[in-house]
Amino acid sequence: MNRVNFVALAVLILIAFVASSVWYSPFLFGRQFLELSGATASPQPSPAKVLLELLRTFVLGYVIARLMIRLNVISSKDALEFGLWLWVGFPVILLTGSILWQNVPWQLAAIHSGDWLVKLLLIPVGLALWSRRTRLRNA
Repeated sequence: MNRVNFVALAVLILIAFVASSVWYSPFLFGRQFLELSGATASPQPSPAKVLLELLRTFVLGYVIARLMIRLNVISSKDALEFGLWLWVGFPVILLTGSILWQNVPWQLAAIHSGDWLVKLLLIPVGLALWSRRTRLRNA
């Protein structure tokens, strides 16, 4: 992978968005999230919030893709390890700070951390697998 594959990135962004939506739904952690954060349930997010979340996820995916290119992360095993290091180095550390200094309940931080873990594994592993498939097809 020597340049960002925007088709792969778009597909993975949509998958990550859906996975995150399910994560915060009543099927998984939605009720606990609402209770712990003190938020009120809304029937559905506004279109503006959906677009902003897709944009945030795109920026995340693009940065991951660029880092993978710069660091030559090619295999799915390397991508999995890369995603785990990103997760530990950023969301886990940031959310731990929220627990320590802002009194965020650890359960709420764990819910957010789990969502980040899913994204930070799904996107790099998906990019590596897509890249491998493309290389094999072009060989």
